[in-house]
Amino acid sequence: MQTDIHPHYRPVVFKDTGADFAFITQSTIETNDTIVWEDGNEYPLATVELSSASHPFFTGQMKIVDTAGRVERFERRYGRRRRNEESDAPESSEE
Repeated sequence: MQTDIHPHYRPVVFKDTGADFAFITQSTIETNDTIVWEDGNEYPLATVELSSASHPFFTGQMKIVDTAGRVERFERRYGRRRRNEESDAPESSEE
């Protein structure tokens, strides 16, 4: 069996920035930030945008996502796709 190939698991605090919710779990994520947890110990801190406290599936509330802005940005960058009906139409052979 090879040595030193398995990741090192340690307690890490994940903090949901949108819902002001935090939880501690075992993880291999590397972070530079730390936080003092409820038990008085200092743990690495990983910030996340979504968790079970803010995800629409778990909360039952709909969160509006700016998809229109992304579509408009895509169309500005790459242009609107134009359909050339003459080239798409099957060629008819008249004999």
